[in-house]
Amino acid sequence: MKHKVTLIPGEGIGPEVASATRRILEAAGVQIEWEEIAGRAGDSSDQGQSVNQAAIESVRHNRVALKGPMATAIAGGAPSVNVALRKALDLYANLRPVKNVPGVKSHFENVDLILVRENTEDLYSGLEHEVVPGVVESLKIITEKASTRIARFGFDYARRHGRKKIHAIHKANIMKLSDGLFLRSVRTVAAQFPEIQYKELIVDNACMQIVMDPLQFDMLLLPNLYGDVMSDLAAGLVGGLGVVPSANIGDDCAMFEAVHGTAPDIAGKGLANPTALLMSALLMLDHLGERAAGEQIEAALMKVYRDGTHTTKDVGGKASTEQFANAVIAALPATVPR
Repeated sequence: MKHKVTLIPGEGIGPEVASATRRILEAAGVQIEWEEIAGRAGDSSDQGQSVNQAAIESVRHNRVALKGPMATAIAGGAPSVNVALRKALDLYANLRPVKNVPGVKSHFENVDLILVRENTEDLYSGLEHEVVPGVVESLKIITEKASTRIARFGFDYARRHGRKKIHAIHKANIMKLSDGLFLRSVRTVAAQFPEIQYKELIVDNACMQIVMDPLQFDMLLLPNLYGDVMSDLAAGLVGGLGVVPSANIGDDCAMFEAVHGTAPDIAGKGLANPTALLMSALLMLDHLGERAAGEQIEAALMKVYRDGTHTTKDVGGKASTEQFANAVIAALPATVPR
Protein backbone atom coordinates (compact mmCIF):
# COMPACT_ATOMS: atom_id res chain seq x y z
CA MET A 1 0.00 0.00 0.00
CA LYS A 2 1.30 3.44 -0.90
CA HIS A 3 1.01 6.23 1.66
CA LYS A 4 1.19 9.98 1.15
CA VAL A 5 3.07 11.64 3.99
CA THR A 6 3.99 15.26 4.65
CA LEU A 7 7.73 15.62 5.27
CA ILE A 8 8.84 18.69 7.22
CA PRO A 9 12.65 18.30 7.21
CA GLY A 10 13.22 20.95 9.86
CA GLU A 11 16.24 23.15 10.44
CA GLY A 12 19.91 22.71 11.32
CA ILE A 13 20.61 18.98 11.13
CA GLY A 14 16.96 18.34 10.29
CA PRO A 15 17.37 17.92 6.52
CA GLU A 16 20.28 15.49 7.05
CA VAL A 17 18.48 13.20 9.50
CA ALA A 18 15.30 13.42 7.43
CA SER A 19 17.17 12.35 4.29
CA ALA A 20 18.80 9.41 6.10
CA THR A 21 15.49 8.31 7.59
CA ARG A 22 13.73 8.54 4.26
CA ARG A 23 16.45 6.46 2.62
CA ILE A 24 16.15 3.71 5.26
CA LEU A 25 12.36 3.55 4.93
CA GLU A 26 12.62 3.30 1.16
CA ALA A 27 15.28 0.57 1.44
CA ALA A 28 12.88 -1.40 3.65
CA GLY A 29 10.34 -1.35 0.85
CA VAL A 30 7.84 1.02 2.47
CA GLN A 31 5.96 2.81 -0.29
CA ILE A 32 5.60 6.46 0.64
CA GLU A 33 4.91 9.44 -1.57
CA TRP A 34 6.53 12.32 0.28
CA GLU A 35 5.18 15.86 0.15
CA GLU A 36 8.13 17.88 1.37
CA ILE A 37 7.41 21.32 2.76
CA ALA A 38 9.06 23.86 5.05
CA GLY A 39 7.69 24.21 8.55
CA ARG A 40 8.53 27.91 8.83
CA ALA A 41 6.93 30.58 6.69
CA GLY A 42 9.12 32.71 4.47
CA ASP A 43 7.65 35.83 6.07
CA SER A 44 7.57 35.08 9.79
CA SER A 45 6.20 38.57 10.58
CA ASP A 46 2.68 37.60 9.45
CA GLN A 47 0.54 38.21 12.57
CA GLY A 48 3.58 37.34 14.68
CA GLN A 49 3.43 33.71 13.57
CA SER A 50 6.31 31.86 11.96
CA VAL A 51 4.55 28.60 11.11
CA ASN A 52 4.02 27.87 7.42
CA GLN A 53 0.25 27.70 6.85
CA ALA A 54 0.88 25.53 3.80
CA ALA A 55 2.49 22.94 6.08
CA ILE A 56 -0.63 22.87 8.25
CA GLU A 57 -2.84 22.36 5.21
CA SER A 58 -0.55 19.62 3.89
CA VAL A 59 -0.76 17.66 7.16
CA ARG A 60 -4.53 18.13 7.28
CA HIS A 61 -4.81 16.74 3.78
CA ASN A 62 -2.36 13.84 4.14
CA ARG A 63 -3.28 13.15 7.79
CA VAL A 64 0.28 11.99 8.59
CA ALA A 65 3.55 13.92 8.87
CA LEU A 66 7.19 13.23 9.69
CA LYS A 67 9.00 16.25 11.09
CA GLY A 68 12.61 17.12 11.86
CA PRO A 69 13.71 19.53 14.61
CA MET A 70 12.76 23.22 14.48
CA ALA A 71 14.51 26.01 16.38
CA THR A 72 12.60 28.18 18.88
CA ALA A 73 13.89 31.56 20.02
CA ILE A 74 14.41 32.03 23.78
CA ALA A 75 12.86 35.04 25.58
CA GLY A 76 11.77 36.70 22.35
CA GLY A 77 11.07 36.17 18.68
CA ALA A 78 8.12 34.45 17.01
CA PRO A 79 6.09 31.75 18.80
CA SER A 80 7.26 28.15 18.55
CA VAL A 81 6.56 26.47 15.22
CA ASN A 82 6.30 23.16 17.06
CA VAL A 83 3.56 24.41 19.38
CA ALA A 84 1.77 26.21 16.55
CA LEU A 85 1.57 23.01 14.49
CA ARG A 86 0.24 20.98 17.42
CA LYS A 87 -2.38 23.61 18.24
CA ALA A 88 -3.54 24.17 14.66
CA LEU A 89 -3.90 20.44 14.02
CA ASP A 90 -5.35 19.67 17.49
CA LEU A 91 -2.68 17.04 18.11
CA TYR A 92 -3.74 16.67 21.72
CA ALA A 93 -1.75 13.57 22.69
CA ASN A 94 2.04 13.53 22.89
CA LEU A 95 3.39 9.97 23.07
CA ARG A 96 6.98 9.46 24.26
CA PRO A 97 8.22 5.85 24.57
CA VAL A 98 11.51 5.60 26.49
CA LYS A 99 13.60 2.41 26.29
CA ASN A 100 17.26 1.50 26.53
CA VAL A 101 19.22 1.19 23.29
CA PRO A 102 21.96 -1.48 23.15
CA GLY A 103 25.42 -0.02 23.60
CA VAL A 104 24.23 3.45 24.65
CA LYS A 105 25.57 4.31 28.09
CA SER A 106 22.99 4.92 30.80
CA HIS A 107 22.67 4.61 34.56
CA PHE A 108 19.83 2.09 34.30
CA GLU A 109 19.02 -1.04 32.33
CA ASN A 110 15.64 -2.44 31.28
CA VAL A 111 13.93 0.96 31.27
CA ASP A 112 10.60 0.71 29.43
CA LEU A 113 8.40 3.75 30.01
CA ILE A 114 5.56 5.37 28.09
CA LEU A 115 4.82 9.03 28.80
CA VAL A 116 1.50 10.42 27.61
CA ARG A 117 1.34 14.21 27.74
CA GLU A 118 -1.62 16.50 27.16
CA ASN A 119 -0.55 18.71 24.29
CA THR A 120 -2.96 21.64 23.88
CA GLU A 121 -3.38 23.63 27.11
CA ASP A 122 -1.76 24.35 30.51
CA LEU A 123 1.05 26.89 31.00
CA TYR A 124 2.95 25.44 28.02
CA SER A 125 0.39 27.04 25.68
CA GLY A 126 2.20 30.35 26.17
CA LEU A 127 -0.89 32.44 26.97
CA GLU A 128 0.77 35.39 28.65
CA HIS A 129 0.76 39.17 28.67
CA GLU A 130 2.41 42.10 30.39
CA VAL A 131 0.07 43.53 33.03
CA VAL A 132 2.23 46.60 33.67
CA PRO A 133 5.92 47.14 32.97
CA GLY A 134 7.85 44.64 35.05
CA VAL A 135 4.85 42.38 35.70
CA VAL A 136 3.96 39.47 33.39
CA GLU A 137 1.02 37.11 33.81
CA SER A 138 0.96 33.58 32.35
CA LEU A 139 -2.34 31.69 32.22
CA LYS A 140 -2.61 28.06 33.27
CA ILE A 141 -5.75 26.75 31.58
CA ILE A 142 -6.95 23.24 32.47
CA THR A 143 -10.27 21.97 31.14
CA GLU A 144 -12.31 18.89 31.90
CA LYS A 145 -12.65 18.19 28.17
CA ALA A 146 -8.91 18.13 27.44
CA SER A 147 -8.07 16.27 30.66
CA THR A 148 -10.68 13.59 29.98
CA ARG A 149 -9.58 13.27 26.38
CA ILE A 150 -5.92 12.70 27.22
CA ALA A 151 -6.83 10.30 30.02
CA ARG A 152 -8.93 8.22 27.63
CA PHE A 153 -6.09 8.21 25.10
CA GLY A 154 -3.66 7.01 27.76
CA PHE A 155 -5.86 4.26 29.15
CA ASP A 156 -6.90 3.10 25.67
CA TYR A 157 -3.21 2.92 24.72
CA ALA A 158 -2.44 0.93 27.87
CA ARG A 159 -5.21 -1.55 27.13
CA ARG A 160 -4.19 -2.02 23.48
CA HIS A 161 -0.50 -2.46 24.29
CA GLY A 162 -0.77 -4.58 27.41
CA ARG A 163 0.53 -1.95 29.83
CA LYS A 164 -0.47 -2.63 33.42
CA LYS A 165 -0.02 0.58 35.42
CA ILE A 166 -0.57 4.33 34.98
CA HIS A 167 0.63 7.13 37.28
CA ALA A 168 -1.12 10.50 36.92
CA ILE A 169 1.35 13.30 37.65
CA HIS A 170 0.09 16.54 39.26
CA LYS A 171 0.62 19.38 41.73
CA ALA A 172 -2.93 19.35 43.10
CA ASN A 173 -1.68 19.84 46.66
CA ILE A 174 -0.94 23.45 45.69
CA MET A 175 -2.95 24.07 42.49
CA LYS A 176 -6.08 22.56 43.91
CA LEU A 177 -8.46 23.87 41.24
CA SER A 178 -6.49 23.39 37.99
CA ASP A 179 -4.54 20.23 38.76
CA GLY A 180 -7.44 19.11 40.91
CA LEU A 181 -9.69 19.21 37.83
CA PHE A 182 -7.09 17.24 35.87
CA LEU A 183 -7.02 14.55 38.57
CA ARG A 184 -10.79 14.31 38.90
CA SER A 185 -11.09 13.90 35.13
CA VAL A 186 -8.44 11.18 35.05
CA ARG A 187 -10.01 9.33 37.97
CA THR A 188 -13.35 9.19 36.15
CA VAL A 189 -11.69 7.56 33.14
CA ALA A 190 -9.52 5.25 35.27
CA ALA A 191 -12.64 3.77 36.85
CA GLN A 192 -13.62 2.45 33.42
CA PHE A 193 -10.37 0.44 33.12
CA PRO A 194 -10.31 -1.78 36.24
CA GLU A 195 -7.61 -4.06 34.81
CA ILE A 196 -5.10 -1.18 34.79
CA GLN A 197 -3.57 -0.20 38.12
CA TYR A 198 -4.01 3.53 38.71
CA LYS A 199 -1.81 5.67 40.96
CA GLU A 200 -1.05 9.36 41.47
CA LEU A 201 2.17 11.22 42.25
CA ILE A 202 2.98 14.86 42.96
CA VAL A 203 5.29 16.05 40.18
CA ASP A 204 8.31 16.90 42.35
CA ASN A 205 8.14 13.52 44.05
CA ALA A 206 7.72 11.87 40.65
CA CYS A 207 10.93 13.52 39.40
CA MET A 208 12.81 12.22 42.41
CA GLN A 209 11.32 8.75 42.15
CA ILE A 210 12.04 8.34 38.43
CA VAL A 211 15.75 9.11 38.82
CA MET A 212 16.00 6.78 41.82
CA ASP A 213 14.16 3.82 40.29
CA PRO A 214 12.58 4.22 36.84
CA LEU A 215 11.71 0.52 36.75
CA GLN A 216 8.84 1.11 39.18
CA PHE A 217 6.96 2.99 36.44
CA ASP A 218 5.06 1.69 33.42
CA MET A 219 3.13 4.68 32.03
CA LEU A 220 2.95 8.31 33.13
CA LEU A 221 -0.03 10.54 32.31
CA LEU A 222 0.76 14.24 32.56
CA PRO A 223 -0.54 17.75 31.90
CA ASN A 224 1.36 19.69 29.26
CA LEU A 225 4.11 21.47 31.20
CA TYR A 226 4.97 18.60 33.55
CA GLY A 227 4.93 16.31 30.52
CA ASP A 228 7.43 18.51 28.71
CA VAL A 229 9.83 18.44 31.64
CA MET A 230 9.48 14.80 32.63
CA SER A 231 9.63 13.40 29.10
CA ASP A 232 13.07 14.96 28.64
CA LEU A 233 14.07 13.81 32.11
CA ALA A 234 13.03 10.27 31.21
CA ALA A 235 15.02 10.46 27.96
CA GLY A 236 18.10 11.21 30.06
CA LEU A 237 17.70 7.85 31.74
CA VAL A 238 18.49 6.02 28.49
CA GLY A 239 21.00 8.29 26.77
CA GLY A 240 19.19 11.49 25.85
CA LEU A 241 16.86 12.96 23.25
CA GLY A 242 18.94 11.57 20.39
CA VAL A 243 17.73 8.01 21.02
CA VAL A 244 14.03 8.42 21.81
CA PRO A 245 11.01 8.97 19.53
CA SER A 246 7.97 11.21 19.77
CA ALA A 247 4.48 11.27 18.31
CA ASN A 248 1.80 13.96 18.38
CA ILE A 249 -1.59 12.40 17.74
CA GLY A 250 -5.08 13.82 17.23
CA ASP A 251 -8.40 12.45 16.09
CA ASP A 252 -7.84 13.49 12.46
CA CYS A 253 -4.08 13.43 11.89
CA ALA A 254 -0.74 12.65 13.48
CA MET A 255 2.78 14.11 13.37
CA PHE A 256 5.88 12.12 14.25
CA GLU A 257 8.97 14.14 15.10
CA ALA A 258 12.44 14.28 16.55
CA VAL A 259 12.38 16.33 19.74
CA HIS A 260 16.10 17.03 20.02
CA GLY A 261 17.61 20.34 18.99
CA THR A 262 18.72 21.57 15.59
CA ALA A 263 22.45 21.31 16.53
CA PRO A 264 23.61 24.21 14.33
CA ASP A 265 27.23 23.56 15.35
CA ILE A 266 27.30 20.32 13.32
CA ALA A 267 24.68 21.12 10.68
CA GLY A 268 25.86 20.31 7.17
CA LYS A 269 28.87 18.31 8.38
CA GLY A 270 27.35 14.83 8.00
CA LEU A 271 27.79 14.04 11.70
CA ALA A 272 24.18 14.01 12.90
CA ASN A 273 22.57 10.95 14.41
CA PRO A 274 19.23 10.14 12.68
CA THR A 275 18.13 7.64 15.36
CA ALA A 276 15.48 9.82 17.03
CA LEU A 277 13.76 10.69 13.77
CA LEU A 278 14.05 7.11 12.53
CA MET A 279 12.47 5.83 15.75
CA SER A 280 9.70 8.39 15.33
CA ALA A 281 9.22 7.11 11.80
CA LEU A 282 8.80 3.61 13.25
CA LEU A 283 5.93 4.92 15.36
CA MET A 284 4.57 6.38 12.13
CA LEU A 285 4.79 3.02 10.36
CA ASP A 286 2.85 1.40 13.17
CA HIS A 287 0.23 4.14 12.84
CA LEU A 288 0.03 3.47 9.08
CA GLY A 289 -0.40 -0.27 9.55
CA GLU A 290 3.13 -1.05 8.32
CA ARG A 291 4.09 -2.91 11.48
CA ALA A 292 6.10 -5.66 9.74
CA ALA A 293 8.36 -3.15 7.97
CA GLY A 294 8.73 -1.20 11.20
CA GLU A 295 9.82 -4.31 13.10
CA GLN A 296 12.40 -5.13 10.42
CA ILE A 297 13.86 -1.63 10.54
CA GLU A 298 13.91 -1.61 14.34
CA ALA A 299 15.72 -4.96 14.39
CA ALA A 300 18.30 -3.60 11.92
CA LEU A 301 18.73 -0.43 13.98
CA MET A 302 19.29 -2.37 17.20
CA LYS A 303 21.79 -4.64 15.41
CA VAL A 304 23.83 -1.59 14.38
CA TYR A 305 23.86 -0.39 17.98
CA ARG A 306 24.78 -3.80 19.35
CA ASP A 307 27.65 -4.11 16.87
CA GLY A 308 28.81 -0.60 17.74
CA THR A 309 31.08 -0.18 14.71
CA HIS A 310 28.90 2.22 12.72
CA THR A 311 27.42 4.51 15.36
CA THR A 312 27.74 8.28 15.36
CA LYS A 313 29.93 10.46 17.55
CA ASP A 314 27.20 11.50 19.99
CA VAL A 315 26.89 7.90 21.22
CA GLY A 316 30.62 7.15 21.23
CA GLY A 317 31.14 6.08 17.62
CA LYS A 318 32.93 7.54 14.62
CA ALA A 319 30.47 6.99 11.75
CA SER A 320 28.98 9.73 9.62
CA THR A 321 25.24 10.13 9.12
CA GLU A 322 25.54 8.39 5.76
CA GLN A 323 27.65 5.52 7.11
CA PHE A 324 25.16 4.97 9.93
CA ALA A 325 22.23 4.89 7.50
CA ASN A 326 24.14 2.53 5.20
CA ALA A 327 24.78 0.18 8.14
CA VAL A 328 21.09 0.10 9.06
CA ILE A 329 20.17 -0.63 5.44
CA ALA A 330 22.79 -3.40 5.24
CA ALA A 331 21.36 -4.96 8.41
CA LEU A 332 17.86 -5.26 6.93
CA PRO A 333 16.74 -8.81 6.10
CA ALA A 334 17.97 -10.12 2.76
CA THR A 335 14.34 -10.57 1.65
CA VAL A 336 13.78 -6.81 1.81
CA PRO A 337 14.12 -5.25 -1.67
CA ARG A 338 17.06 -2.87 -2.01
